[in-house]
Amino acid sequence: MSKEINIPQHIIGLTDAEVLQSRKEFGANEQVHKSQYKWWSAIIDILKEPMLLLLIAVTIIYFVLGENSEAYFMLAAIIAVSSISFFQDNRSRKAIEALEKLTEPLSTVYRNGLAIKIPTKDIVINDLVIAEEGTTVNADGEIVHSNDFSVNESTLTGEAYSVFKSDQTENKNVFSGTLVATGLAVFHVTAIGNQTKMGQLGTALLDAKEEPTPLQLQIENFVKGMALIGIIVFLLVWGVYFYKTHDILNSLLKGLTLAMSILPEEIPVAFTTFMALGSWRLMKEGIIIKKIRTVETLGSATVICTDKTGTITANKMVLQSVYAFAANQLYDKQNWNTPEAQKVIEIAMWASEPVPFDPMEKTLHKVYEANTTADQRREFNFVHEYPLEGKPPMMTHVFENATKQRIIAAKGGAETILKVSNLNTIDKTTIQNTITKLSSEGYRVLGVAQSRFESNNFPEDQQDLPFEFLGLVVFFDPPKPNIQQVFEQFYEAGIQVKVITGDNSPTTQSIAKSAGITNTNQVMEGEAIMKLDDAQLIKSIHSNVLFTRMFPEAKLAVINALKKDHQLVAMIGDGVNDGPALKSAHIGIAMGKKGTEIAKSAADIILVDDDLSKMIVAVAAGRRIYTNIKKAVQYIVSIHIPIILTVSLPLFLGWIYPDIFTPVHVIFLEMIMGPMCSIVYENEPAEKNSMKQPPRQLGKTFLSLKEMGLSVIQGLAITLGVLFVYQLTVQNGGTENLTRTMVFTTLVLSNIILSLVNRSFYYSVFASLKNKNNMMVFMNSLTLILLAMIVYIPLFANFFKVVPLDWNHILTCILVSGVSVLWIEIYKWFKRIKNI
Repeated sequence: MSKEINIPQHIIGLTDAEVLQSRKEFGANEQVHKSQYKWWSAIIDILKEPMLLLLIAVTIIYFVLGENSEAYFMLAAIIAVSSISFFQDNRSRKAIEALEKLTEPLSTVYRNGLAIKIPTKDIVINDLVIAEEGTTVNADGEIVHSNDFSVNESTLTGEAYSVFKSDQTENKNVFSGTLVATGLAVFHVTAIGNQTKMGQLGTALLDAKEEPTPLQLQIENFVKGMALIGIIVFLLVWGVYFYKTHDILNSLLKGLTLAMSILPEEIPVAFTTFMALGSWRLMKEGIIIKKIRTVETLGSATVICTDKTGTITANKMVLQSVYAFAANQLYDKQNWNTPEAQKVIEIAMWASEPVPFDPMEKTLHKVYEANTTADQRREFNFVHEYPLEGKPPMMTHVFENATKQRIIAAKGGAETILKVSNLNTIDKTTIQNTITKLSSEGYRVLGVAQSRFESNNFPEDQQDLPFEFLGLVVFFDPPKPNIQQVFEQFYEAGIQVKVITGDNSPTTQSIAKSAGITNTNQVMEGEAIMKLDDAQLIKSIHSNVLFTRMFPEAKLAVINALKKDHQLVAMIGDGVNDGPALKSAHIGIAMGKKGTEIAKSAADIILVDDDLSKMIVAVAAGRRIYTNIKKAVQYIVSIHIPIILTVSLPLFLGWIYPDIFTPVHVIFLEMIMGPMCSIVYENEPAEKNSMKQPPRQLGKTFLSLKEMGLSVIQGLAITLGVLFVYQLTVQNGGTENLTRTMVFTTLVLSNIILSLVNRSFYYSVFASLKNKNNMMVFMNSLTLILLAMIVYIPLFANFFKVVPLDWNHILTCILVSGVSVLWIEIYKWFKRIKNI
């Protein structure tokens, strides 16, 4: 897209033909240090997984023993398991790649005389790039034009302060990866991609690995613990079986069978799948998750700190009225063509950036164009500028034309402009009353002043200039239409809301009240915050809702204090000065449309349409994902226990058929459990009460002792049912193959029922069945079909060493599996009764 921009006429940029030639000669603006994805490398990584290594070992033993049909089945299983893993890995990777493509930065360049936005990778050598306040410099270059331009180069130099540069300074170079702190510059590109200073730093920055999250560490430790138990039991079974049979290969086979039944390799795969697909689903909702690890923390936010402008409000910044001090009168839109109002608008425009990017400054330029009889902007040139500074901030611009006629214009926080102007006490009181009245009605009020200064030796501080107060420009930014419902849902979900804004208290209170924020009388300003110690600060933050006249240090202090108080903090911001707070918060959220690139760079999440209601979607998704991961892990724990005990107990207890399960039975069970854990439960919709629950506590154990205990009891109950069927069949004279069939069928049916009842640990299975999950229906239907094929098709039955079952056998399996699993419905019923 192209846009009109007020840049000197000599700046035209490259033509389309010159762009193609430059790209052909010098390449694209991409750094190629990062390792490229290779499908064969992914397969090799999958084959290194412990479960695949166990399968390969079992296959080799079968071949050595001459049991070729079992060996070929295991080969097929290796292909199937690795294919499922490859599919899940590929699906997750594509979701992440789609997210990366969406978060790819854009740059503004001059081409064919127009300023256009292009993907940063499309910048070429000799391009003219426009770097504005709040953006990242995306190539190395040399400044050819600038307005009050300063850049933070801490990524390269380590120095935290900003450096002012222009085409007139000795150092006019800018570097890729640095941040524009103030103003605007147009620079001529001299290096791109790997040739930039940042690119030459190599892979150290590009391939830096993130630290694992607490949840990842908990899951890793859980899997390691299970693996350790698996090794111990494997050695024990191998030893016991060898002691009884003196057959080393069959003993090893028995031990490996048990090792496969213990190893919970589905859990790490499920975690990655949940995170990647959760991010992908949110992307379709207009919520870009820059780091998929953020997904797990979304549902845990206890405090949301939000900006006012553009987040609570529509960010339209309509000029509502103009107050002219000379006439002591407030003018509405119909009277802006009066000389007094025109003068205030004109000076406010001169005090704005010549190339405006702030909504208020854009509005002032448009209103000036519409009301002036003679547009003088091209006649005057910048000669001096005082950047936005102070608390509240103000800025001053000095312009001069060819005849040395000078305009010195200032605007900023009304209180600051009032303070620096030469006014008597009565006038100050009159103006202050007007400011207070307008602010209390929710208007954004800026003071406007002009100065006369003939010398070229400008004072160091703009406040030292002799200012004449001209008036006020009054903007209105109405609350967004849906904002009240958004805050109601935050409160319902147990999430506190804090408003952190640079605006004044009366305006913020008025807007917050109309937006449905509670306790809007509790206000604190940035200056007061910085005077408190840690204990006082935490107490003040909890007792106040609105934080006004906030500057970067004060915002950061609030975020850090909340973190020290063990709150999980989400920070919403869009400006340059929000960067530190966004980076420090557990979840940094930037706006996609009005957010500066610095804010987007510091944030973890970008709301594409600047719609705060999407945070409700994100929090709900975070809670759904976290809950479903827990359900998946609890399911895996519960179903692994009967497999482990069915393989080991007949051997340890000396029962008649110790080889009731072989590796082929275990791997079949593993192949239906893997997709159930990762794909099916990932697809599970949120429970209807999820957004009415308080957020989980920061650092809370992933599975509590109670939850883990419940899963273990579920597993033991299924084990009792399966072993009951074993003994019942044996007592009634059942053969080994009939006993195996009954045990296998009962376990498979128990797995299906368990997958259904574990959809909720609160609502009944019948209520859960109303929640649509096509993957659940598909996987359970497929499992039943495969079970029927194994039992009733002779080719498969002979291979699995099972026999066809009659109706009495089938009913016994259904009844026992139902009782073994459905008892938890009584527990859930008592839980619901207790809550009522």
